[in-house]
Amino acid sequence: MLINRTNIFEITKKLNLKPEKDYGQNFLIESEIASRIVDKLEIKENDYILEIGPGLGSLTHFISFKDSPCDAVDIDFRMIKFLDEVYGDSPIIKLINNDIRKIDISKYSKIIGNLPYNITTELITFLLLNGKLCQKLVLMCQAEAFARFSAFTGGDYGAVSVLVHLLGEPKKLFVVKAGSFYPAPKCDSIVFEIQLNGKIDRDDCYGTYFLAKQLFLNRRKTILNNLSSFVKDKSLAVKICGDLGIQSTFRPEQLTPFQYLTIYKTIKLNDTIKKD
Repeated sequence: MLINRTNIFEITKKLNLKPEKDYGQNFLIESEIASRIVDKLEIKENDYILEIGPGLGSLTHFISFKDSPCDAVDIDFRMIKFLDEVYGDSPIIKLINNDIRKIDISKYSKIIGNLPYNITTELITFLLLNGKLCQKLVLMCQAEAFARFSAFTGGDYGAVSVLVHLLGEPKKLFVVKAGSFYPAPKCDSIVFEIQLNGKIDRDDCYGTYFLAKQLFLNRRKTILNNLSSFVKDKSLAVKICGDLGIQSTFRPEQLTPFQYLTIYKTIKLNDTIKKD
C-alpha cells in the first residue's frame, strides 16, 4: 500500500493509531522519497534484505516489488498487524514483531530503514558489529545524529565514528525535510549509505572499536595516559606512540580511525609476542 499525504490520516484514524514517541515513530508520507530511498539500496536478485522499523510500510511498499526476500522487523505489534493485512500473502515480505537488537542479523546482505533518533548511534553500532554479511546499508536519521557518527575527528567524533570509517565510508545522499513526516519531527533528516569494505579484516575493526571505546571514556586525558591505563604499562604505551609516530599529548578525538587500527594491531602483536 502506498503511504502518502492523502491517506495517512485516514489510515491512522481507522486504526485508532497514535504514533508512539517511545518508538520514535515519524511516518514518511512522501512516496517519491520512499521510492528514491529503496532505489538507493540497489537490490539485486540474490540479496536478502532487512528493513528496520517499517511502520506503516512507506518503504515496504516499494521493496515488495523487488525479487529479493525482505524481513521487515518492527517492535510495535500494531504496525505488524496492519502490515500483515497488506503483505500477509506476499512471497517477498516476511513480518517480524521484535526489537531489532534482539534478532540475528548476520544473514542479511543489505539493510534499510528509518532509525529512531533516541537510539540511532546504538543501532548503527549494532548493525556494523553484527551484520557479518552486510554489503550495504541505506538508512535515514535526524541530521545531527549523522554528523555525530560520520565525523572523522573533532568534537562529534567517537568510537562509533571509528567503526564506521574502518568498515566503510558514510555518504550523505539527500536531505528529507521535517514536513515529509507525520508527525513532523523537530529537525530535518538525512538519508545516507554505508558501502561496506569486503576486503578489510572485520575482526580487527571490531577489536579497534572496543579499544577506541575505552580510550574515549576519558576524552580530556591524553592518548598516552589513556593508553597507559588500557595496556597497564606506561613504557609500552610510550613505545607504541613513538613507533607509530603518534603525538602522546593528543586527545582521543585527534586520532584518525586508521591510527586507532594501527594501535590495536600493535597491541595485539605485542600480546602475541608475550604469549609466545
